[in-house]
This record gives sequence, structure tokens and C-alpha cells, in this order.
Amino acid sequence: MTDTTLTFSESWYRIAGQSIALRPGVRVRRQFYRGERWVVLEDRFSNQFFRLTPVAYEFVARLRPGRTVEQAWKECLDRFPDEAPGQESVIQLLAQLYLSNLLQYDLAADTAQLFSRYQKVQQRRARSQWLNLMYLRIPLLDPDAFLVRTLPVVGRLLGWLGAMLWVGVVGWGLKLAADHWTGLMDQTEGVLSPSNLPWLYLAMAGVKIAHEFGHAYLCRKFGGEVHVMGVLFMIFMPTPYVDATSSWGFRSRWQRMLVGAAGMIVELFVAAIAMAVWASTGQGFVHSLAYNIVFVASVSTLVFNLNPLLRFDGYYMLSDWLEIPNLHERSLKHWRHLAERYLFQVRNSTSPALDRREAAWLTVYGSTSAVYRAIVFAGIILFVADRFLLLGVLMAGFCIFAWIIRPAFMLVRYLLLDPRLERTRGRAWAVTGCGVALLAVALGLIPFPHHFRAPGVIEARRWSEARVLAGGQVERIFETSGARVRAGQPLLLLRNVELDAAIAAAKSSVEEMEARLAQAGVLQSADVKPLQSRLISAQQRLDRLERDRRSLVVTAAHEGVWVAPHLQEWAGRWLARGTVCGLVLDDQSYDFVSTVAQDDADRLFAESMRGAELRMHGQAGLNMKLGALRIVPAEKQRLPSQALGWAGGGDVPIAPDDPSGLKTVEPFFEVRAPVEAAAHAVLLHGRSGKVRFALKPEPLLPRFSRWFRQLLQRRYQL
Repeated sequence: MTDTTLTFSESWYRIAGQSIALRPGVRVRRQFYRGERWVVLEDRFSNQFFRLTPVAYEFVARLRPGRTVEQAWKECLDRFPDEAPGQESVIQLLAQLYLSNLLQYDLAADTAQLFSRYQKVQQRRARSQWLNLMYLRIPLLDPDAFLVRTLPVVGRLLGWLGAMLWVGVVGWGLKLAADHWTGLMDQTEGVLSPSNLPWLYLAMAGVKIAHEFGHAYLCRKFGGEVHVMGVLFMIFMPTPYVDATSSWGFRSRWQRMLVGAAGMIVELFVAAIAMAVWASTGQGFVHSLAYNIVFVASVSTLVFNLNPLLRFDGYYMLSDWLEIPNLHERSLKHWRHLAERYLFQVRNSTSPALDRREAAWLTVYGSTSAVYRAIVFAGIILFVADRFLLLGVLMAGFCIFAWIIRPAFMLVRYLLLDPRLERTRGRAWAVTGCGVALLAVALGLIPFPHHFRAPGVIEARRWSEARVLAGGQVERIFETSGARVRAGQPLLLLRNVELDAAIAAAKSSVEEMEARLAQAGVLQSADVKPLQSRLISAQQRLDRLERDRRSLVVTAAHEGVWVAPHLQEWAGRWLARGTVCGLVLDDQSYDFVSTVAQDDADRLFAESMRGAELRMHGQAGLNMKLGALRIVPAEKQRLPSQALGWAGGGDVPIAPDDPSGLKTVEPFFEVRAPVEAAAHAVLLHGRSGKVRFALKPEPLLPRFSRWFRQLLQRRYQL
């Protein structure tokens, strides 16, 4: 039954006597959304769509020249007394149809009004475009006639034959990508180099043209029309686009989803062919262009087109799959309804959602898409600013205007002028003011717990490496790994046959020099001094060799635990000079050595610490306390352990030209602290973990300000 509160309206007299009808060019289609029948009005002139319930269309269908609005409404009310729209709903419906340029009067003068409304709609679209400079569209031509002429040829690939061909080619491309994965990843480092940018732009232009023609041909195959093709300046980068919105009129949602996915289907097909070309060619123009095509087609598909949180192909596919048209706009209206209904207490506020399921989707999509879009644009702005600082600043300024200044202005205008707030305007202002004040207090005045984390490793306070000082073959192992040893205790015995032979030869040389020197002394020969020099040299060589032989016994430098995990594997093997056989650790006390980034180190120097807690990998459930911190007041660029860098699975970026995996990209500060033993904790030298430094509580706004200044200083030296 119609809502009694909306059946009659005090504004009804304004339209009751008007003679209104749908424009003759409006096409009517019937569609099903989640099992319910709807009527879609299509304006082929402006390529706009409007969705109505069947009962609402029953009223609209009765509008014709010579019949007033009240006559049509009463006739509809007599036929559908329980479902007919009330007067207030009729007023809102006619206003929306009027703004969509779908209505006409029976007056000749309405032609001027028709073009006036169309001009206003176009002006509104133009303003929206210029306010969204990140995605500025410029229409150029009408490709529909070309599509009609070439569809008989291209259409043969848009069926089962094309689907099987696509599966085979894309599967082949995926196998080639898996076989050459290392080479693919290695070549990504040079994708954004200045020498590769021309090929990257060329590949992007070709791939995107194929992408858009995929949308256009599939839309035309299913009966749609494509009358607009132009250039989309996405992040100020020109890419082609087509307007395939006529697919919204298709009755089958699977056809609509296929049109949305057509561009990505074409891109993956092109990427598979380019993958085959790249894998079968050597260095050169064709090889580079093929790789750039693979990169553009794969990255753009995964990051942009397939993602439903950005308004690209994935968004329209999700909208059709959920059967929620205009998902983005309706999510914004739903969030506005939530604010009006529960914050401003506007009783007649209605949600665009038709049921709870749709309301849940609109709530989730509206929040997640806004956050994701902000993150993506922030990343894009930083990426652009790294290469073109001025352009990045312009983009950032525009985003601040579009996302902060303009919405704030629109909010004030809404609070001042919106007629829906007529009875609750004071409450709306009070709630908004309190919300802004609470947000300012929460961000700028209320201190929140403050901490940061840094990676590091456990180190025994006293430890040493047992190194081979003279190369040899392992002949005997005195102590097994894990044994407690004393200072000077033998650990390994090596044998070097060549060294033994060299010592024997050196002894013979010394004996020979001594004999010749004795003979020269008896004869009082002039060769005494040269022979003495040669004897000294021979004796020094013998002493050095004897010292090397004594070094064949590897001993402990101090008391501790002998740790050599691979000791038994070395029996009988040759160990070169400098080989580390193992470690001798003092297991009575341990330190945690952490690497603190430059951005965080200033807080350690300037602020009072509230404590530090350690969690080690493999024992994450145990919180261990650290003693007094000792900050090494000098920047370092070599990690205490390879496990902390990217090469060892850690978080610290390492220099790509360092084979050891210890040299970092940026300097860091080393912080040491004694580990206080905890129950059930196993402290092992070299085990990695993370320390959580607790600082003095601080509001969020100063933290963000400091982070932003550090970002500008680190990346742009400002």
C-alpha cells in the first residue's frame, strides 16, 4: 500500500495540471536485477539510462500529450491501489526524469527548454570533467560506422572459436612466463629508465588501443552502439577510450560483464603473444618492445583494470555481478543517507539501497573505495614527483582541492541551503561542528601510544670466530659442536703435506747456509757477510713456515661454547686460509643489536624512552625485556647479519651490487641493549627478531607532520 505520509504533497498543484510525456526517442527495455523485473529508459541521443520499477513505469507510460499528470496518476492509483507511487514520489520521479532530459511538454516552446536542459547537463558534465583532471576525457570521433563495417570479420573471433584460441594462446604465454620468470623479474629494473620510456609509451598506446577496440567490438556484437572514441588523460598521460555505456541496456548481465572484461581479455591475449616473441628473440628493438607490451598488459590489468575499487573495468563488472547499477554514486548517496538519518535525524531521508544486502554492499564499497583511491593516488603522486617534482606538486595541489577544499565547501553549502535539513538544520550544524572539533582534538591534542619497531639479531656479548690461519686438510676434530671449551683449547687439527715439504726444504736451506758460513769463516773469505744475510732470510722463512704449521691447530680464543653446525661435514676436506670453522660464544649474556632507520633515530636521541620489548622469530609469543639502550653515535651501512637484509628474507633494503647482502641502500644507526632472560626463552646467537621501542605518547597530527617533513627531505631534499 502506498505510504500515507507520501500519498499527498503540498507541492502537487505545481505539476497536477501539466501535460508531460516521455520524449519520442526514448527506448524502453526490460531487465532483471536479482530476480526482480525493472524497466530501463534509454536516451539514444545523450546515451543516458534511467531505471524504474514496473509500477513507476506504469505511471510514466500513461503520460502523453493531452493528458495531465493528475489524470495519469489517478488512473494508475485506480489500477494499482496498493503499489502506485504517492504524489511526493511522483514529484521526485518527474524531477529526475526532467533533469535527465527524458521529458517533453506539449508546448512548442518546450524545444528551447529541451536544448537548454541538454546544455545544462553538458555543462555539468564538463565541470565534473575539469574537476577530475586525473581522468580528463576528450571525445574525438564516432567509430560506430567503422565497427559495423568490420564486425563481420572480427566477429568470427568473438565466439567459441575465439574462446578456444584465447585459452590456448594465454595458457602458452603463462607457461613461457613461468619458465622465464627470473629473466622477467630482472628486466623490470630497467622499465622506467629514460632509455626505455619511449618503448614503454609506444607499447602502452598499442595495448590500450587494442583494449578499447575489444570493448567496442563486443558491445557492437551484442547489439549496442559505440558513438564516442577519444583520448583519456589518465594522470596527464594520454590513453584512448571508448564510450560503451550502451551495454547497460543489455538484458543479460553476463553480456554486460563480458563487455566490461573484453579489454582485459584482449590485453592478456596480446601479452601472451608478446611473451612468446620476447622469449624467442635476443636483445634488440623487437625484444624490448615485446617486453614492454608484456609489462603494460599485465600490470595495468592487475593493478588498475581488474580492481573494482577504481572506476575501471573491474568496477563495472562488479556492479553487474552484484546487480547494483551506479555502484559508486549510490554508495555516496547511501553514506549521505546514513549521516542524515542517524546523525542529523532527518526522518524522510531514504537510502538508495533496496534491501539490507544492497545496503551492506554500498556501505562497504563506499568506505573501501575511498581509502584505496587515496592510497593509489598518493603512490602515483610520489612516483611522478620522484621524476618530475613540479608535476607532482601540481597533482598534489589538485588532489587537495578536489578531496578536501571542494568537499568542505560543498558541505557548508549543503548545511546552509539543502531543503531536507529545514527542520533539523540546527542539529546538523551542531553535529558537524562537534565532529570537526572532536576530530581536531583527537588528532592535535590527545596523546596516543607512540612506538616504532626495528629489526635486529641476538648476539652473544662475547664471541669470536674460529678461523683457519693456514690452509690444510681436516685431520682430526677435537671437540664436537655444542661442547664447552677453554681459552686456547684445540678445536681442529689440519694437515698440509705441501707445508711439511716446504718446512723440510727450509730446514735443509738453513743447514746448508750454516755449513757454508762455517767454511767461509775458517777460510776468512769475503763471502761471510752475504752468507749471513742469506742465512737470516732462510731462518725467517723457516720460522714463518713453522708458525703456519702451528696454526694448523685451530684453538678457542676464549672460554665459551663451541658452535660449528657443519663440523662433521668437514672431516677430510680442505679448508682454505681465512675459512670460518665456527664460533666460540659466551652463552652467559646476550645483546640485541637492532638497525634503526634515520627517520626513527632522531626520536631515540631527542626523546625519553619508555622501554623496549623484544620478540624473536620463532618465539613470537614471548615478550622479552631489554636493558639500558646504547646508541652507537655513527651511521653504518653494513648489517650485523645477512638475515636482516632482503637477500636473507629481512626487511632492510640492500644494495643490488653487494654480493654479501650486508650493504644497505641507506645508512642506519645501531642500537644495542642487553637481553633480560625470560622463562622458556631460547637465546641463540644470530637469531633475528624485532624490538618495539616505546616512546612518550604523542598526538597523531605532530607525528604526521614530522613524517611528511622527513618524506620531503629524504626523497626531494626539501
